[in-house]
Amino acid sequence: MLKIRLQRVGRSKDPSFRLILTDSRKPPRSGKRLELLGSYDARRGSPQFKTERIKHWLSKGAQTSETANNLLVDAKIIEGKKKKVR
Repeated sequence: MLKIRLQRVGRSKDPSFRLILTDSRKPPRSGKRLELLGSYDARRGSPQFKTERIKHWLSKGAQTSETANNLLVDAKIIEGKKKKVR
């Protein structure tokens, strides 16, 4: 199953994330991503997402992680309620 999830990049105490499309069986840090869908700088709160590609993969059946879903709802790319993050 394909999953849209966050991959942490950057230095320690300076969190930045990539929004990636990957196989759900592989860990996000493995480097085996299928496509880079955007980025998110947590300190500045500035997401940059490829909206058309995200909608394309969601229409093909890709699932989102809880945190990625909440970021996409905030950016108004997808509609729905936010999910509880563990």
